[in-house]
Amino acid sequence: MARWSLDGRRALITGASAGIGRRLAEELARRGGKLMLAARGAEALEEAVASCRALGAEAYGFPTDVADPDACEALVAEAVRKLGGLDLLVNNAGISMWSRFRDVTDLGLFDRIMRINYLGAVYCTHHALPHLEASRGLLVAVSSLTGKTGVPTRSGYAASKHAMQGFFDTLRIELKDAGVDVLVVSPGMVATDIRGRALGGAGTSLGESPRDESKGTMSVERCVELMLRAMERRQRELVMTGRGRLGLWLKLIAPGLVDRLAERAVREKG
Repeated sequence: MARWSLDGRRALITGASAGIGRRLAEELARRGGKLMLAARGAEALEEAVASCRALGAEAYGFPTDVADPDACEALVAEAVRKLGGLDLLVNNAGISMWSRFRDVTDLGLFDRIMRINYLGAVYCTHHALPHLEASRGLLVAVSSLTGKTGVPTRSGYAASKHAMQGFFDTLRIELKDAGVDVLVVSPGMVATDIRGRALGGAGTSLGESPRDESKGTMSVERCVELMLRAMERRQRELVMTGRGRLGLWLKLIAPGLVDRLAERAVREKG
């Protein structure tokens, strides 16, 4: 397949104020993109917008809680109004958790995680889809390796990412004749602050990462580099690490081994 140029693309990115979302926005800005950035925190969002503008891009910010369906509808409408359409939607907003299920005292955290990680992507995609069909654009869902297999302490997060995987796999089939491609990105551990903002069993933010971030994490720069390459190729899926790809094969032939490896990884890195 011919390379799909990212130059000048009209892109809407959620979770764009930090980490993967911000870095991706800046890289698209370097390619002359027209960008609408969304996140909950207005101050950090404005910093991301300013960074993209400094790189020469036309960029706007729209503070949004993707758990709110009306807010997602307003976000897409504003993006289309400002950018004149959409070529690219990146569903990147997300929140994590870190607690064994038996230690959870606030079951509301499962609802919150599912609304942000899964339903937020559904809401944004629903409203953006007619515009992506018009441009024969690209849908990107930033999932996780935990969307492929269960991981101890991450039950709610894994459930939301499994839901994301199933939704976008289905949508890919439905859209095959509409000219819209669907890319599901499954990073492993990336050096962002998502684990520092993870919810504990009481439903409140932990405030700091529960694991040693010096071990086994991919840089944000490398993660976004791989994403950009997959987007240019309009791939259907990107599993970022060799270990992750091996795990998918092992799950088919030795699922019990994968469970033990996941448990050991959490013990060693937690």
